[in-house]
Amino acid sequence: MIRRLLLYLSSADWTKRALTRFSFARRTALRFVAGETMDDAIQATRALEQHGLLATLDYLGESVLEEADTRAVVATYQALVERIQREGLKASVSLKLTHLGLDISEDLCKDNLRAILKAAQACNVHVTIDMESSAYTEKTLRIFRAMRDTFKFDNVGIVIQAYLRRSEQDMRELAAEGAHVRLCKGAYLEPPEVAFPKKDDVDASFVRLMRAFLNAPPPAYLCIATHDENMIAAAEAAFRDFEVPPERYEFQMLYGVRPARQRELAQSGYKVRIYVPFGEAWYPYFMRRLAERPANLWFFVRALVGR
Repeated sequence: MIRRLLLYLSSADWTKRALTRFSFARRTALRFVAGETMDDAIQATRALEQHGLLATLDYLGESVLEEADTRAVVATYQALVERIQREGLKASVSLKLTHLGLDISEDLCKDNLRAILKAAQACNVHVTIDMESSAYTEKTLRIFRAMRDTFKFDNVGIVIQAYLRRSEQDMRELAAEGAHVRLCKGAYLEPPEVAFPKKDDVDASFVRLMRAFLNAPPPAYLCIATHDENMIAAAEAAFRDFEVPPERYEFQMLYGVRPARQRELAQSGYKVRIYVPFGEAWYPYFMRRLAERPANLWFFVRALVGR
């Protein structure tokens, strides 16, 4: 029930207006957000690389409803990929299609995405399209395939959420296509007919989808996005069972969540990429992180009481 409440609050404007006024909320969010500027994100990326960790940078934002605002988002991502190249960072970027105007027009969104992919391709930077709520799943997959197949971008990947009931079929098709996929559990409030409501069922789906994808032939590439030790152990078992070469997978984790474990995995020889969000639109992302783990919520409550 706490998780469902926090996921509801992540999209509630009244809570956003109330909470973002307080400096303690911003300070607490900085545990999970690199900062509000590109410089902050670049600095965080450099620090991660010192520990053998890679990064994917996400300029936070979603549900943009003004076309002019989407142009600013495109310009930010273009500047970001150019800076990644200029500074020699081993980083990719991640983005949301509603940040590029999907709620305004699918054609506008595709035009904006193409502009970013073109700049990223010129800078040899990979781009992952984040998955949002199930209302966008079909559109997101359609746009991903259009970028890859119609416009011939080879630097684009997609996210699949294990809690969605449809994901087994989606993963099967993407594996056959040799896609670059990030598999995560999912962090949106969904009805039970669309997503598994119980954690055990989500975990079982994650392992099932992960093993099937890892057993697919190359060039299918899997980013295993988890902090769950059971999922990490299941991934390691799949690597052994299917003799998966290390160039076909990586672990991905969130900035500020289990940093010691992130470094341990990298020191063990795994490729580990950290999702580094930045920007002023941190509220929805922060609330979804609180919903994922009760420990995160208590961290926030302690900051509230002690402010």
